[in-house]
Amino acid sequence: MMNKKNIRKKNNILNFPNKLSSIEKEIEAIIFAAAEPLDIETIENKISKKTNVEKILIKLKDEYLDRGINLVCISKKWSFRTSPNISNIMKQEKTVEKKLSRAAVETLSIIVYHQPVTRAEIEEIRGVAFGTNTIEILMELNWVKPGGRKDVPGRPIQYVTTDDFLSHFNLQRLSDLPTVDELGAAGLIDSTNIDNAIFGTGKFYKEKQDDKKEDIYSNIDEMLSGTLESDKKE
Repeated sequence: MMNKKNIRKKNNILNFPNKLSSIEKEIEAIIFAAAEPLDIETIENKISKKTNVEKILIKLKDEYLDRGINLVCISKKWSFRTSPNISNIMKQEKTVEKKLSRAAVETLSIIVYHQPVTRAEIEEIRGVAFGTNTIEILMELNWVKPGGRKDVPGRPIQYVTTDDFLSHFNLQRLSDLPTVDELGAAGLIDSTNIDNAIFGTGKFYKEKQDDKKEDIYSNIDEMLSGTLESDKKE
């Protein structure tokens, strides 16, 4: 069995990190502080005295080889980069909020109050054609979805809002949205030029009608009662 002391004698070589000279520290700091990769000429113009910059860069590259940050040379330009071995833990997911375009906001408003509505009808109401990706953006947000086809020549797709739209805007149902009169009273629209009969179709007015079903039945009961009383008098 081999003695451990003999192993130590054979492998008694320790590699301690070499201390950096002042000029090497300068080059290290210049690359670290740079906003973009630097070529050798740029580094030479920034250091306090002339030296073999390329040789020092190679030395620094070896110094950083097994660290979390590596010194790399790409297209003859030098910069510090995160080590590929740990790049997976440096990833960060970030949600970027973007404002909807005016066309997307107007399109959404039209769909909300006129659904189900086709692309051609949206363009007719807006008075202008819109980009092909406007509805697609709303669908990507899952605020709008196809709602069947209109029974006319060509059978165009109709669009309606989704439950995610209600959830995002904290609405229980579409009928919680402000009415034409309320929008007009708030000064948001000129309600004098709007025909209430065509402003808002489909789901919006269907919900309104559902709310009035009980009143409709009570009116029928009153009418029948009145008819029976008239028959008795005769």
